[in-house]
Amino acid sequence: MPRELHGEFPVQHPLNALTQTIIGAAIEVHRELGPGMLENAYETCLTFELLRRDLMIERQKLLPLTYKGQLMDCGYRLDLLVEGSVIVEIKAIEKLDRVHFAQLHSYLRFAKCPVGLLFNFNVAWLSRDGIRRIAHDIVVS
Repeated sequence: MPRELHGEFPVQHPLNALTQTIIGAAIEVHRELGPGMLENAYETCLTFELLRRDLMIERQKLLPLTYKGQLMDCGYRLDLLVEGSVIVEIKAIEKLDRVHFAQLHSYLRFAKCPVGLLFNFNVAWLSRDGIRRIAHDIVVS
């Protein structure tokens, strides 16, 4: 069952270090650009920062929907897929709403990815108000 993570991820879990690296890159982008830009600007700059950190990035990756065993191209795209395991969704909106969390949960399920990061860059303090980490079917030991 998907859930929002609030620090219960064990420090030794390999995805924790990866998500912290991605979050650090996002904070760097927000520090440089601030709020008020289009999502594409944040996505482009975040891609630049993640590549500088030697991470494997897939940008605007097509996400087919599986319906009754058939792949359907419904036009879904992941903003960023990092290291094949973390989906990054980028928003530049007034506030995150339930629909944004539902969207990321669906992406995690259909992409079979364990973790997603949802960033809203249209906030004064990204680290306080604009970062959500979501896990899907992670077994934490």
